[in-house]
This record gives sequence, structure tokens and C-alpha cells, in this order.
Amino acid sequence: MGSFGTNGSSAISFTLTGFPEIETLQHWLAALLLLLYAISILGNILILFIIKEEQSLHQPMYYFLSLLSVNDLGVSFSTLPTVLAALCFHIPETAFDACLTQMFFIHFFSWTESGILLAMSFDRYVAICKPLRYSSVLTDIRVAHMGISIIIRSFCMVFPLPFLLKRLPFCKANVLTHSYCLHPDLIRLPCRDTTINSIYGLFIVISAFGVDSVLILISYVLILRSVLAIASQEERLKTLNTCVSHICAVLIFYVPMVSVSMVHRFRKHAPEYVHKFMSLVYLFVPPMLNPIIYSIKTKEIRKRLHKMFLKTKL
Repeated sequence: MGSFGTNGSSAISFTLTGFPEIETLQHWLAALLLLLYAISILGNILILFIIKEEQSLHQPMYYFLSLLSVNDLGVSFSTLPTVLAALCFHIPETAFDACLTQMFFIHFFSWTESGILLAMSFDRYVAICKPLRYSSVLTDIRVAHMGISIIIRSFCMVFPLPFLLKRLPFCKANVLTHSYCLHPDLIRLPCRDTTINSIYGLFIVISAFGVDSVLILISYVLILRSVLAIASQEERLKTLNTCVSHICAVLIFYVPMVSVSMVHRFRKHAPEYVHKFMSLVYLFVPPMLNPIIYSIKTKEIRKRLHKMFLKTKL
């Protein structure tokens, strides 16, 4: 690929890579990723259908869960086109603008997920620490405002990223580490200084994920304090059990996300397969596991699923 300046950036194409280290197993890897996509997409659609149909689930907690499912579908559909093209149809090339668009949506949905998890922790805090005020605090209008605020915040944070990249010349062999476009991967390629891109990327990671994770932690400290004040051990366990699904969702999102961000920034010389594996976990595991966790741990969803399976058998 030739040398391209700022004005010719739209003519650039990027080469996406899978796992050339295990080329003989590429077909099995593609089959595994397609299975993960299927579980994620079907699981989240099922959650949305159950919440829509089950009147008892029309509550703030499940509105937030609906948002989480829609967001997880967004993550899956953002990566699906290039993963299919690169691994299944062996078409690794993607245009510059298409790559930036995919990068925007992948990071937009990631930031949105962080905000939704924070909103869900607030829901659990109000439900456990201020139960008498729950219905007056988390009204339908307030839940809608929270959802819109999360989306606007994510959009405003991610919106500058494509433009900060578009101003840079790309004159190296534009080979990406993954079969989809991520900002930490793209900022390795320009042949001009990318300090601004790196600082801004780190700034939004800290200001969004950092702040959100601290607030989630504070909410659970307050929840734990309230739970420990309950006299009955059985009631304490019952109350904590309502938080298990959310705690699992927080862990499966934040642990891989922090890991992939740190590996890209501070372990640049780590083996390529480490970057790829961490990225796969970050993007594929939460959308797949979230519907499974909430289906297992939420009694109302579990009951509805049981009814549906009984009907299919009949």
C-alpha cells in the first residue's frame, strides 16, 4: 500500500487478520465465533421478547436490562460483517471509512454498556437502601431520561475519535491485529505522531469507565452496609441474591475491557495472540453471557422460558 496523506485517507484500505498462527484451525475458529454470535443474538432477542410480553417485568430494573440487551445486539452486529468477511469468506480488506464507522459503533456500544451498568447499580441501590422511595425515584420518565443521557454521553465521547484519526497520514502497511477495527489498534498505524489520539483515548477511558466503575463500587459499598444491617441472615442472602446477576455482568464487562486497554497501551510488545484473545473476550463474552446469567438468576424470566419450552414440546 502506498503512502497516503491526510487528503487521500479515504482511499486507504486496511487488512484485517484472524489467527494466522493457527491457520489450520481457522474453520473451527470461524464456527466457534458464529456459534457465539448465534447465542448472543438469539439470547438477547429472547430477553427483549420476554420483557415485552411479561407484564410483571415492566419495571425499571427490566427496562435497564432491555437497554443492555439492545446494546449487546449492537456490539454483536458491529463486529459481525468484518468477522464474517475475514474468517468465513477470506475477504480481509476493508475501506478506511468503513473501518472508522465500525470503530465508532464498537466503542459507542462499549461506552453505552458501561453507562447502563452504572444505571443498573443505581437501581439496585435505590431498591435495597431506599425501598420505600423506589417507585417515586425511578419513574418511567426518569428511567427514559437516564437512558437518553447514557446514549448522548457515549456519542459525545466517541464522536471525535474518527476525526482525530482522519487527519493523520497512513503510510505503513495497514495491517490490523484483529478482524474488526478498534481505536487502540488503529493508532499504531499512522506515520505521524499520535500522542493526541492516545491521550484522548486514555482520557475517555478514565473519565467514563473509570468514573462509572468507581460509582458502581460506591453503590455496592452502600448496598453491603444496608444488607449487613438486616437482622435475619436469610433475608440478607435473599437481598444480596438480587444483585448477583448485575455483579456478574459488571465483572464480565469491566475485567476484559480494562485488560485489553492496558495490554494495547502498556504491553505493546506482548505476543500478538495475547492482544487478539483479550479483544475476543472483551467483545464476544459479555453479549453472550448476559442473557444466560439473567435467564438463570431472574425467577420471572426463568418461569417465562419454562412456559415457552413447554408450549414448544406440546
